[in-house]
Amino acid sequence: MNKKRVVILGSTGSIGTSALKVAQDIPERMEVVGLAAHSSVDALAEQVNRFGVRDVCLFDATGYERLKQQVPAHTRIYTGLEGLCALATLVNADMVLVSIIGTAGLQPTLEAIEAGKDLAIASKEILVMAGEVVMQRAAAKGVNVLPVDSEHNAIFQCLQGHQGGAEQVSRLILTASGGPFRQTPAEQLAHVTLEQALQHPTWKMGRKITIDSATLFNKGLEMIEARWLFGVPMERVDVVVHPQSIVHSLVEFTDGSILAQLSSSDMCFPIQYAVTWPERTPNSLKRLDLAQIASLRFEAPRWEDFPALSLARQSGLIGGTMPAMYNAANEVAVQAFVEGRLSFPGIWQTVEAALSRLSPRDYHGDLSVILEADAMAREEAARIVRG
Repeated sequence: MNKKRVVILGSTGSIGTSALKVAQDIPERMEVVGLAAHSSVDALAEQVNRFGVRDVCLFDATGYERLKQQVPAHTRIYTGLEGLCALATLVNADMVLVSIIGTAGLQPTLEAIEAGKDLAIASKEILVMAGEVVMQRAAAKGVNVLPVDSEHNAIFQCLQGHQGGAEQVSRLILTASGGPFRQTPAEQLAHVTLEQALQHPTWKMGRKITIDSATLFNKGLEMIEARWLFGVPMERVDVVVHPQSIVHSLVEFTDGSILAQLSSSDMCFPIQYAVTWPERTPNSLKRLDLAQIASLRFEAPRWEDFPALSLARQSGLIGGTMPAMYNAANEVAVQAFVEGRLSFPGIWQTVEAALSRLSPRDYHGDLSVILEADAMAREEAARIVRG
């Protein structure tokens, strides 16, 4: 069994801290050789000292001196986007786990591919914005792109050993918990508060992704991400609501057979599989007791009440820069909701309005076109929020 030397970009977030739990649980299979955080100096310093990491990046350079005082003198401290790229290309790294929210993870991801590093992707925005480019460059370099999202990791596991290719997959079925408002009447959604939106019934996550889970934009982003990860057309990516979050996703094949992956609701499962793939290794994670669970529930999504799913499918079908604009407009709208400048339904209303006013373009591998579209969508969404 080979030990994987891993760089974690976004180490102080929910995915990053789960990845460090995995490293502690299976030290014979995973060694952390690089850590990057945005601005959480104290948390990053604690991680550096606990794992003995020599290479570290603090994206916000204003905390450089504070971090320097809290870590060993031999620690190499990088800052900014240049620092993220330096960590993503470390000579002694085998894999880069990317769990950075937003667009900041795109350039380090491409640099990691160029350096021949395997990728564990937890940042949806990377594949939503530039899935075509990322997957093409990874294939050209012989780099493995391993999904860390529990839903995509589940699909990845279901496809292991399948020799028929994407043409024998009739549907990828992503499961959604339904969020805290799964049963809330549509007319009450206008009164949702920030505190209520942050009360996810199953997962403990960062603020942005928790709100995205409440609006189902998170699932919309996952639909687009799945299209690129697995080479399946957008019209064959589907969603089912599964409030127990035990079945993490399913694959339906052309013969009508469905394979599913089940486990306890713990992000350590998909992270470990990404790190140890194609092998499996024992761990201390909680096992399922199927007899205790007794039954599993599934429901159809409320497509009309939560338009994020339809907007995602439409964006994925149109392609080009439209998915990037979908993501960018949502980020602006979510921030406006957090700041009290927008109602909860205003999030998807803003995105829908922004997309209706913007014209998508084909980018043919040109990242500058994607970034320009991202900026245009942010400006348009901000204009709509201001009224």
